[in-house]
Amino acid sequence: MKKDLKIGIVVHGPKIIDSNFAISIINFLFEYGEIKAILGGTMGRTAVIDASLENVIDINHKRLPSESIAILKKSDMDLIFLINYGKSDITGHSFGFKVFNNSFIKNNWKTPSFIQIERPGEDDGTIVRWNKNDLEDITKKIAKHFNLSIVKPELILKKHFPEHLNLYNSYLNSDYPIEIANTLNQDIVYRSIKGVLPNENIFVNGVVVGKSTSKDLILIAKNGYITDMIGGEIKKHGVEKLSKIDLNKVIVKTGLLRTSKVKARILKHAKTNSFKVSLLNHNGEDVYSFKDSDLVITVGDDTSLVSSDILYRFNIPIIGITDGDLDKVVESPFKNKKSRIIELENGFDDMVGELIFKKLFKSKNSIFYDLNDFDNLINIIQDEIIKIIKEEDIKFIVH
Repeated sequence: MKKDLKIGIVVHGPKIIDSNFAISIINFLFEYGEIKAILGGTMGRTAVIDASLENVIDINHKRLPSESIAILKKSDMDLIFLINYGKSDITGHSFGFKVFNNSFIKNNWKTPSFIQIERPGEDDGTIVRWNKNDLEDITKKIAKHFNLSIVKPELILKKHFPEHLNLYNSYLNSDYPIEIANTLNQDIVYRSIKGVLPNENIFVNGVVVGKSTSKDLILIAKNGYITDMIGGEIKKHGVEKLSKIDLNKVIVKTGLLRTSKVKARILKHAKTNSFKVSLLNHNGEDVYSFKDSDLVITVGDDTSLVSSDILYRFNIPIIGITDGDLDKVVESPFKNKKSRIIELENGFDDMVGELIFKKLFKSKNSIFYDLNDFDNLINIIQDEIIKIIKEEDIKFIVH
């Protein structure tokens, strides 16, 4: 096995980082050549910061795993690893195949080699060579070092995706692009979600769209919009936040976004002559793009909870506009001691968010204040928001 490989690593999710396996795998692979590691997922970025790994794993942009793989492919990598720590081997392998399908099969990419490392440290930890069989040496060494079982892709597909086995074999044996239907324009699309437990949150592209009632879950979309689910209950307010989607391509997660109990690392927040106040009024926005703000107004229960947890690392407080419709999405969220929550009567958070955008922010994303006292700024902003709420005669409580 040559020692001068160009190796790309897609690090997915917080647990592979919190468990210290991400850095262990990266350090192990340095033996084989040049390493370029890129992250996928918002909560994973928080884990990278907490672990002080931002100079090792690229977290500069919010990317889907398939987008990270495309970047690494353009960099002429010899080998790309997907390292993940799923809730179970079922969810991990299902995720791995989805990524492989969206990146390699649909684009008919034969190179670079693509290997998944899944749930290292667990009894069911595995390593999967998804597209090539010429890396037996490095695969065996990784498997031995991290106590992983080597699993053939065909066995995973037979067990979890039997309907895609012929597609996979065609990909392996064909030199020509495989024609795949564009499901976005079809009337109805069904997607089965593996490894679900009852009473778990269901996330689509980071938005809570429902709660599972069974371990057998099927999402249903019509003309690109989720309309129903089998084995779960739809959260109408969450579904409304999603734009048109391709149900076969979106990232679906169940359970909590981050389960590890960690010590949050707080970074220094540079102060300027004026205070920047920003509005985060949509769950799909990149929270990290607000790290140069001094105060962030967040609209929505889940948005406020996740944003508070992330912005805590940058020493940025929030004023959260909520209505009590909270789903537990993080195990132990952090909150800056200066943060405040304004809880409205149910169903009014989105409306108040729009009014704040128009009246207080003058339809801009950020506003600036030249003040010396930051605590006074928070009081001024809170009073302005309360004034808007009172004008609409909406009941509220300040926490």
